[in-house]
Amino acid sequence: MKLRRALPIAAVIPALLAMSACSGESSDSDGKNPKASASASAGAKGKQSPEEKEAAEAKRLGALDGKALEKAAITGKTAGFDAKKIAKAEVEAGRGMEADKKACQPLASLIGGFTHIPAVSTVHRSLQPGEATNATVGSMWLASHSEDNATRVMKELRTAVADCPKGFKTLGLTYGKVESLPAPKLGDEAVGYRITGDIGKQKVPMTYTVVRSGGVVAAFYGVNMLDQKKAAIPEPVITAQLKRLADATG
Repeated sequence: MKLRRALPIAAVIPALLAMSACSGESSDSDGKNPKASASASAGAKGKQSPEEKEAAEAKRLGALDGKALEKAAITGKTAGFDAKKIAKAEVEAGRGMEADKKACQPLASLIGGFTHIPAVSTVHRSLQPGEATNATVGSMWLASHSEDNATRVMKELRTAVADCPKGFKTLGLTYGKVESLPAPKLGDEAVGYRITGDIGKQKVPMTYTVVRSGGVVAAFYGVNMLDQKKAAIPEPVITAQLKRLADATG
């Protein structure tokens, strides 16, 4: 199906954001040979993996690192949809979605599959309907932040929806209309909106439901070319994801 092939570029998913090294000091494990310990510590810092850097940053901010976020993300059959991991190449396709209007950047970033404020970690899933009669397809991603940054993401996203009714352009693609939609009463706060994209000669109404749970921003994207009123990812899917997040964060 041509539409499904277009989704990763038009509206789905980017990769993990690169994390900068944590600047915290390491402590010696024993006091017998401080010079050797310092040397080993410096060597360990030099060889610190991206995962270790990410874990350190997550701990510093009180956020979930990539491993914890991956475990918290729905996978497999959930509430009538099949949630599957996204291939790295498709994730990378979402990078660099810069809006031609600064006020619209939160919207452009979410089209690419990430938040405009860099997250500590991000995981993505495609969402395919389990029933042949269901024409809604889409994706979801979780972005882990400090709670302050997650709150800021939602505030600035809400402002962007209000400030960009006539849309914007990004990477040569035109999104000609942005309209607010009722948001579900889920999580700590939620935002709902629809963006109409010009994909070739087609007008593609893309529906977003974005929910914050603590420091995690969960974004759900859906499209239904037969009935745009049914394009939103159903609440049971969102509820299932929020429950997993709650279990992960205790």
